[in-house]
Amino acid sequence: MKIDILGVQAFVAIADHGGFQKAAETLYVTQTAVTQRLRNLEDFLGVKLVERTTRSIALTSIGKDFLPQARRLLLELSSTLNEIRETGKARRGDVTLACVPTVGIQYLPQIIQEYSALYPDNRIKILDHASARVAETVLRREAEFGINLAGTNHPELTSVPLMDDQFVLVCRDDHPLARRRSLTWAQIQPYPLIFSGDVNGNRAVLDSYLGSKSLNLTLHFQYEVQRSSTAVGLVASGISAAIVPNLGIQKGSYPRLRIIKLKEPVISRQLALITRKAGHLSPAAQALYDMILRAK
Repeated sequence: MKIDILGVQAFVAIADHGGFQKAAETLYVTQTAVTQRLRNLEDFLGVKLVERTTRSIALTSIGKDFLPQARRLLLELSSTLNEIRETGKARRGDVTLACVPTVGIQYLPQIIQEYSALYPDNRIKILDHASARVAETVLRREAEFGINLAGTNHPELTSVPLMDDQFVLVCRDDHPLARRRSLTWAQIQPYPLIFSGDVNGNRAVLDSYLGSKSLNLTLHFQYEVQRSSTAVGLVASGISAAIVPNLGIQKGSYPRLRIIKLKEPVISRQLALITRKAGHLSPAAQALYDMILRAK
């Protein structure tokens, strides 16, 4: 049902000021506009609210009964609109974002701490998914925005580059390579490795480099897992060394781990912020989005 707010405003103003001209001045419109708004409301309701003569106006009995309700309606509407406006100004509300799991290990925690200090009442929901699922979650409006691997995006998504995350070798301090500060990819070929598989998009990034004609390297991936955190846990148990993104290693969590840079070539995956092209972030989400951009 269509609610004629302009008609209700005109009716209350006429009743409060005792005439059409003063009502028009209060509403900053012409007298003709006030007359038309009242007429539209009366036509919609199918009753007369105001009786008008050449010298005076008076509310009908229905108009008198309706006046308190009309005032309450306008007051509640004004209160609701002000609350929404103040919520927007204060950037209050809940935020849901999606991200690849490694982003939540090192990158997001400090940003979320800063955000929570500024907006302590805002709740944050993080959906940590594989790369393809992150994009799907944003498209389905389950999350307002996401942090994903850069690459070919859905035509309804827009992407803003965020940072590069370099692949490294992680091993335990008793591994034969543990004392090395850096290694070439060719130097790690003889060693069995753990790798997080296709589901997170990392394999495609590595294969595009290592499978090129200039390198044509075949690594010994003896173990395959779904998440980098699982790979790191296996390394800490002494199973094998692993190839993981640098962000996938939580500093200080496993004192015996060693992180070794890989070169020739240096291979990184690029992370990006993704949003729906036709979407608009809530004020609370926009504040977090901007904070992430400033931190890059």
